[in-house]
Amino acid sequence: MKVMVFHIGADRYALPLADVLRVLPVASLKALPGAPDFVRGLLDLHGEPVPVIDLSRLAGAPPDAVRYDTRILLVDVPAGGRRRRLGLKAERVIGVATIDGPLADAGVASAPWLGQVAAGTEGMLQLVAPDRMLAPDVEALLFGAGESA
Repeated sequence: MKVMVFHIGADRYALPLADVLRVLPVASLKALPGAPDFVRGLLDLHGEPVPVIDLSRLAGAPPDAVRYDTRILLVDVPAGGRRRRLGLKAERVIGVATIDGPLADAGVASAPWLGQVAAGTEGMLQLVAPDRMLAPDVEALLFGAGESA
């Protein structure tokens, strides 16, 4: 499986490459007052407002300074009965890697967006599951409740 590898703090994480629509440079975001601190704001993507989540803050790690290799990974998530775009601010994006070995279940109930783990020569790599990224209250805040297509 091909994956996009990045860091949260010192740990390595990955998104399945099939889930990544685009990789964008960090841009200025419009703040969303009243949103949880891990919601960094709205990205103007060619006139479409796209909410952006800071993966470091979501994981409870201190936010990292924006670096030359900080990126916004654009994914689709289920919200309001359809697929919606969501930006994931990821620090130290390394690039594409291949996971060849077996994956072990290592989900954490308090972080349902964390998935399976692969062990390799460079250490463990935990997958992020975009479809489990948003709690229902955050989904409603960002995309509205019960919107139809």
